[in-house]
Amino acid sequence: MNKNLIRRTALVAAAGAASVVLAACGSGDDTSAGHNGHSPSASASSSAPVSQGKHNAADVAFAKGMIPHHRQAVEMADLAPGRAESAEVKKLADEIKKAQDPEIETLSGWLTTWGEQVPAEGAMDHSAHGTAGMMTAEEMDKLKASSGKAFDTAFMEMMIKHHEGAVAMAKTEKADGSFPEAQTMADAIITSQTAEITRMSDLLGRN
Repeated sequence: MNKNLIRRTALVAAAGAASVVLAACGSGDDTSAGHNGHSPSASASSSAPVSQGKHNAADVAFAKGMIPHHRQAVEMADLAPGRAESAEVKKLADEIKKAQDPEIETLSGWLTTWGEQVPAEGAMDHSAHGTAGMMTAEEMDKLKASSGKAFDTAFMEMMIKHHEGAVAMAKTEKADGSFPEAQTMADAIITSQTAEITRMSDLLGRN
């Protein structure tokens, strides 16, 4: 009698332990699926900031226009270390590059997520962006051919025009766009590039 009771108790305990192990394995599988991105809910939440953020045609136009615009500013900034005479111009060029390179990556990421084409490297649609301060090929050649004080002056004059175009594009995004992160970037562009315009104007003696 006592032996049967002991045996029955052992069986119940074993069954309970087995169910705990199975439950643990089940939860482990669910967790690993989430980490690996196979869980539908996990996948949805990971892409929520972009896929669920409402964007419109103005946001797409802002990204597509700002990418080549920023690329040209970075190209101009890359010329400064070997051509500029002014330490201030070299510093400014470095700051422009450090600010705009990451923004190019962010803008490209948005377009990819939205299923839009990222502008090709070297693509300069002057018909669309010519009024946004973009430099012509001739102006870029002139800048590349200059050095010393002549470069400093040309660089700042061109970059002021370039920045004014970017600020105008950012203001259009603020007025017509709807994607929150694009609105935030537009605010940052307006603030930083307006400050840089003032800084360059001071160096040129315009203020």
